[in-house]
Amino acid sequence: MSHLDPSVLDLDYAAEADRIAARLRQIVARDLHRRGLVVAISGGIDSTTCAALAVRALGAERVFCLILPERDSSDDSAVRANILAEHLGVRVHTHDIAPALEAIGCYEARDNAVRSVLPGYGDGWKFKIVIAGGAQGLINRFRIVAEEPSGARHEQDLPLDAYLTIVAATNFKQRIRKTLEYFHADRLNYAVTGTPNRLEYDQGFFVKNGDGSADVKPIAHLYKSQVYAMARHLGVPERVTSATPTTDTYSLAQGQDEFYFALPYAQMDLALWALNHDRPASELAEALGVTQAQAQAVYDDIAAKRRTTAYLHRPPVLVEPVTEAHGH
Repeated sequence: MSHLDPSVLDLDYAAEADRIAARLRQIVARDLHRRGLVVAISGGIDSTTCAALAVRALGAERVFCLILPERDSSDDSAVRANILAEHLGVRVHTHDIAPALEAIGCYEARDNAVRSVLPGYGDGWKFKIVIAGGAQGLINRFRIVAEEPSGARHEQDLPLDAYLTIVAATNFKQRIRKTLEYFHADRLNYAVTGTPNRLEYDQGFFVKNGDGSADVKPIAHLYKSQVYAMARHLGVPERVTSATPTTDTYSLAQGQDEFYFALPYAQMDLALWALNHDRPASELAEALGVTQAQAQAVYDDIAAKRRTTAYLHRPPVLVEPVTEAHGH
């Protein structure tokens, strides 16, 4: 049995890039009967790697990229996305989705929910949601972190109804983006690319009928560390590969480990790999430099998220099978 360290995630990236590109060509042409791929690029590493793989598979002329910012998006995200599009030589279209979100009530519903717990919340304030407890073996609870224009900070637990309303309103963002991706895919006769990495796909870190909706997901089998390595192998500009991963969803900068995962991605990769390969918690504890109880809590948190988000992976449930619809 090999020692548990990040080397267990090593891959032959040249061979893997060729394998993914070959599968993408096959999936687009033979399975989906489409002419190309639409990729929404956020400036983050996952969509960046998907776009680079799409170009490797089909050529730049058959890849159409979208940049879809809104009111809370970091300006730097769009800068990095444009750098990538120019590097890849693909067609790119930017569409500000803030007016659509405003019209549908996204910001109003979200802000009313925030004010129900922080009555002073208003213009110029920023906020994010963070989790606490799961990594310590407790049930995850959600907390709001808000910052006044003066810089004064507030942090407190979120009641369930306020949390659910904030998340429901925020999910409009992913669903409006997906609507635009499918508009362009339909007009071009292209397929839509989903961009989750293995951590996100396994742990249900996506919005159903939002970023979870796609025709093909090229990197869902790759751990986040492998996605970074693949991007570097594909020659993606360092300006993109060096960016810190964030959700780019709330007005305060929010790391994915703050909101969803129990650990920063490199440690989370190792934990998920170890659990998938039946390594005991004691071995993970030694690799991460934590107690065995803390390592077991991470395993338990992964199992809990798999249970609670399993429905996100399911197709609509029929009362009885309609096998003729699938050609059986």
